[in-house]
Amino acid sequence: MTLDEIRAQIDAIDSSLLALLEQRMDWVKKVGDLKKSNQTLIYRPEREKAIIERLSTLSEGKLSPKAIEAIFLEIFAVSRHHEMPERVAYLGPEGSFTHQAAESRFGTLSDYVALPEIRSVFEAVSTERVRFGVVPIENNQAGSVVETIDCLSEFDLHIAAEHIMPIHFCLASNSEKIQDIKRIYSKDIAFRQCGKFLKEMFPPDITLVPVASTSQAVLQAKDDKHSAALCAPVAAKIHLVPILFENIEDSELNQTRFLILAKDFENQLSGNDTTSIIAKLPDTPGSLARFLDDFVQAGISLSKIESRPLKGQSGFSYQFIIDFEGHKEQNHVKALLKKHENHVKWLGSFVKSN
Repeated sequence: MTLDEIRAQIDAIDSSLLALLEQRMDWVKKVGDLKKSNQTLIYRPEREKAIIERLSTLSEGKLSPKAIEAIFLEIFAVSRHHEMPERVAYLGPEGSFTHQAAESRFGTLSDYVALPEIRSVFEAVSTERVRFGVVPIENNQAGSVVETIDCLSEFDLHIAAEHIMPIHFCLASNSEKIQDIKRIYSKDIAFRQCGKFLKEMFPPDITLVPVASTSQAVLQAKDDKHSAALCAPVAAKIHLVPILFENIEDSELNQTRFLILAKDFENQLSGNDTTSIIAKLPDTPGSLARFLDDFVQAGISLSKIESRPLKGQSGFSYQFIIDFEGHKEQNHVKALLKKHENHVKWLGSFVKSN
């Protein structure tokens, strides 16, 4: 078979794919019309997860589960845009890791709003200037993002979904020689994630300058030949700053977990759910131990528990952000939340990312 004949076969398959996708959009519109008439939600993370898992079991192995997920997340995003355009806020500026996470969930067609602070994202969702917000919550190498945790406690928003994304840093600079770099800009958490590289490549007196985001770091370093930025490769490419080194993070397993926020949002049961709560327990001996024992008695597995000081109070009182397996509509979870309803704020029940 000649190259032209092979290309003709590929073209024919592409034409068939396009026709099938357009048929899918017709059915998507019917679903959207039903949801609008019933005032139900168009974004259904648990449904999307179920579709991807089903298709992965049908694959003959030529497409990995990750490849199937990447393809169909974009199809889902286009489908939702076809039903109802979405406005999404994220921690910016353009080219940040959070921007990348937002596009991976909502596709390239959504209307994106880059905001300078995590609090600004919460405020935009809370006031309904946007439908969804995307913020980082924790990194598996550097720990939690405390501003997100504090805002989860303060704002009356829900977690619609989570997204776990591999994080790869680069060093970008207009300096032609690494020896000429005197300052490095980045978000504080990025310095911790790239500590080994910085120690090996730069003298101890190198100036590390924390900024609001890794994208902002690129903008700071762009016009200064004696500076560099630790950033996402996409940010360096957007702002046309040369990349000197890639994949400089300490661990190749470096991942960040992002939350997708919404107002008045509830997922249906998926069978593989996580529930997040914030607990503000009485300041009495054994209150935390008794609270945690109720999870043991209910057979509920905890996946995360972290304390944060309660603001606006004298002395030291604490709240706890807790993630556990299960959905709030399951009877054993419902009973536990009911028992502690005066001390617990439900943040969301959502399908596990992986």
